[in-house]
Amino acid sequence: MQSRKKPELLATCSGLDEARLLLDAGADALYAGEQAFGLRLPGDVKLPELAEIASLAHSSGRKLYVAVNKIFDNEELDDLSDYVYELANRGIADAITFGDPAVLMVMKDRGVKLPLHWNAEMTVTNAQSANYWGARGATRAVLARELNLEEIVKIKRASNVEIQVQVHGMTNIYHSKRNLLDGYLDHLGRSGALGDLGLERGLYLIEAERPEERFPIYQDANGTHIMSSDDYCMLENLPELFEAGIDSFKIEGLLKTPAYNETVVRAYRKAIDACAENPDAYVCDEDDLAAIRALQDPKRELSFGFFYKEQVY
Repeated sequence: MQSRKKPELLATCSGLDEARLLLDAGADALYAGEQAFGLRLPGDVKLPELAEIASLAHSSGRKLYVAVNKIFDNEELDDLSDYVYELANRGIADAITFGDPAVLMVMKDRGVKLPLHWNAEMTVTNAQSANYWGARGATRAVLARELNLEEIVKIKRASNVEIQVQVHGMTNIYHSKRNLLDGYLDHLGRSGALGDLGLERGLYLIEAERPEERFPIYQDANGTHIMSSDDYCMLENLPELFEAGIDSFKIEGLLKTPAYNETVVRAYRKAIDACAENPDAYVCDEDDLAAIRALQDPKRELSFGFFYKEQVY
């Protein structure tokens, strides 16, 4: 197989300090945002700090994508309009990720022109949906994590936009705008008993039938989020994603330390460069995989996720 164009290596970041680490580790683009406008972010990064991250990334030819993927209420639309205007006017965002069509409407109203990445989590499951949003201004579709490799390949071949796939980290499996943890504690008569219910609290759901699996659950200003019990790791199988022509590989750093994320980005940077040079000769460096495993939560398995599963909807 001949050398191919390198896919983008995209990594989430919690703030300026982690941005420095991840750019130094080889990330081509960073993903960050503010909790008031984005969902499931490793850090609540306000506009001034986003501007600093953008400046840092742009100084070395890299990019910053800003999360604007919240589900918006009517009363939030004025703030949303001002926010996307500032992202464009101050040159902060190289693209924004969105899931709510309201983002398109406020951008049109304000005359804001930014590349758009369509990400509605579990609903981007076919090429027609990707092309529909492409016809309305999206330049990229972020595919659902529940797709297997065969489905991903078919979408890529039939799509008119860039395709982004998550290759490492945990995935979202459930979201509600309701504060379900508060409701559960109220039901038990234990309101406020657990204190902070956010990312740092370390709460889990455990099924009676699968006590060895722990599903992180947390609550924030955007509601309740339940995450997967394992972490994707496609380091050993990158040639198949290269063959599919995927445009962007995403590292999800949610609920991980900066040291862990830096190690993961370095491993994928090395793997992407090697695979782009000669996919047929690519062999995963076991030392890189061992470095990730050394920092991996022993209660969280590294897995291929849904990449090799036959889906039944």
